[in-house]
Amino acid sequence: MGKKRHMQTGEERPHEDIRPVLASIAERSRRLVLDWLARVEQEGPVEALLAGHATDGLPLADMAPYMMRIGGAFLEMAARLAHDPARLAQAQLGFWRDYLVLWQQGARRMMGLPPQEDLPDVTLTGTGEEARKRDRRFRDPLWRENEVFDFIRQSYLLSARFIQDQIGQVGGMSPDAARKVDFYTRHFIDAMSPANFWLTNPQVLKRTIDTRGENLLRGLNNLLADLERGRGRLRIRMTDIEAFRTGETIATSPGFVVYRNTMMELIQYEPQTERVLRRPLLIVPPWINKFYILDLQPHNSFVRWATAQGHTVFVISWINPDETLAGKSFDDYMTEGVFEALDEIARLTGERKVNGIGYCLGGTLLGCSAGVLAARGDDRLASTSFLATMLDFCDPGEISVFIDEEQLRDMEARMNRRGYLDGTEMSETFNLLRANDLIWSFVVNHYLMGETPVPFDLLHWNSDGTRMPARMHIFYLRTMYRDNLLVVPNAVALAGTPIDLSRVTAPAYFLATREDHIAPWRTIYRGMQALGGERRFVLSGAGHVAGIVNPPGIGKYGYWVNDCLADEPEEWLADTTEIAGSWWTDWNHWVTALAPEKCDARHVCDHGLGHAPGTYVNDGYIGQGRA
Repeated sequence: MGKKRHMQTGEERPHEDIRPVLASIAERSRRLVLDWLARVEQEGPVEALLAGHATDGLPLADMAPYMMRIGGAFLEMAARLAHDPARLAQAQLGFWRDYLVLWQQGARRMMGLPPQEDLPDVTLTGTGEEARKRDRRFRDPLWRENEVFDFIRQSYLLSARFIQDQIGQVGGMSPDAARKVDFYTRHFIDAMSPANFWLTNPQVLKRTIDTRGENLLRGLNNLLADLERGRGRLRIRMTDIEAFRTGETIATSPGFVVYRNTMMELIQYEPQTERVLRRPLLIVPPWINKFYILDLQPHNSFVRWATAQGHTVFVISWINPDETLAGKSFDDYMTEGVFEALDEIARLTGERKVNGIGYCLGGTLLGCSAGVLAARGDDRLASTSFLATMLDFCDPGEISVFIDEEQLRDMEARMNRRGYLDGTEMSETFNLLRANDLIWSFVVNHYLMGETPVPFDLLHWNSDGTRMPARMHIFYLRTMYRDNLLVVPNAVALAGTPIDLSRVTAPAYFLATREDHIAPWRTIYRGMQALGGERRFVLSGAGHVAGIVNPPGIGKYGYWVNDCLADEPEEWLADTTEIAGSWWTDWNHWVTALAPEKCDARHVCDHGLGHAPGTYVNDGYIGQGRA
């Protein structure tokens, strides 16, 4: 075996024998190719190439319009650009002037002259110093210290700025086409970043020199592992998937399953105080992921923290549905989920009124449930708290790119063939909304730098997707996202009861996150205005997940408050007060003040349905039962 010199210490150490690695790579590659060739022989080359992708299950005849709709949007943009050739020519002149400045700067640096000021850096979210800090792709000093890579970086950013400016200034396009063009153009720009290619990424080149190419071999190993995990389709590992096991290293708060039906398990957690608040707390999580986002590890578990504050905590753990539950509806999630949970809480605690918390899609369900109960004169939901939840879908953000009627019909066809929407499709859609952070950064780190995925509880949860029953999911997308009917009085009826959110008068707490790419905070603010009772709106830092899982004591993200609810979200924001710390404490003060009465702790025992986190969290499906 050869030797290589460590770059920092100068000491020599044995060079790893790469022969077993190469043999493993060759064998695994051979298996993947043979598997693909078998699919080609059985299904045809195009079908094999597309197996498992978002178009899976669609006949090839149906896939042409699926792809042409994106192309049609760009054709519409090109036609609009052609209407104003003078403006396009002027923009191109400005682009070449900037490029000339860039060449001059590059030449000065090549001749050893001091560099002049950079051209403005451009990212997908704006320009200037704040945008530069958010763009992690070019943070390494090598991108600026080396004149060649500085030129590559600025050339890319200059071209990106030109393309984005031209796309953004095209007028007269339909809103649907404009959204598609903007979205897919930015993803093309993301994909073409020099940071994504080893020959134009100075960090990767340095690592390759330091390791004599071992990083690329490790990266190829990582790539093959991800292809094997996806059975020929690339499934990027964001974290060490073996590092966490539910009930052992994640979702470990002590408790028991106290009720089970075909839709959910109801978990009650063990109290941590001798006296507890008399009014119980029910958490309704989204069923698009597992419930344990609110019970990750002891230091960042909202469930564990809430029990320490004296709450009797119940959490719904949704089943991961298969084709046998294809006919389950949004009504079923409400009646067999929220309503049966309320019944069981009353039976177990003797308390009829409950504080409810809903997160994301679970919050939308909680709002619908509150609307149905209000219409029936039922006051069991004494308060509601909505975390990153949209009730008004007037502007759902970039996810609307995927929810026009044509795409919904395609999705419905896929779901009707299988009975559900696979969780990987949902996960990939959400990852596309933050491609630089959730796709390309992992491509660079794992495949080019050769790094091993590290344990990260949030990313483990993010990868632990669930399926969506066909009937429920298409109703949700059409009724909420496409038609925005929930805020129209009596336009939506669930379980035979029309919903008018203005009749919901129980106190409500709304928590939005400032950088949310799934539930934009301004849209959440609009939804808050649909309710009729006392409301509190709080804006947290960070995004859809990190802004929620932000426990006290860490001090990572603060939050903004303003007791005066203005008509417009920007007016509310202008007069806010920023507070350091976690919104968790603000929520606890709010909800405790509503009903401060206490009673002896309600200890929970095993009734034969198992310990928390239950069986459904691990995809178990074992029928019905009750404590």
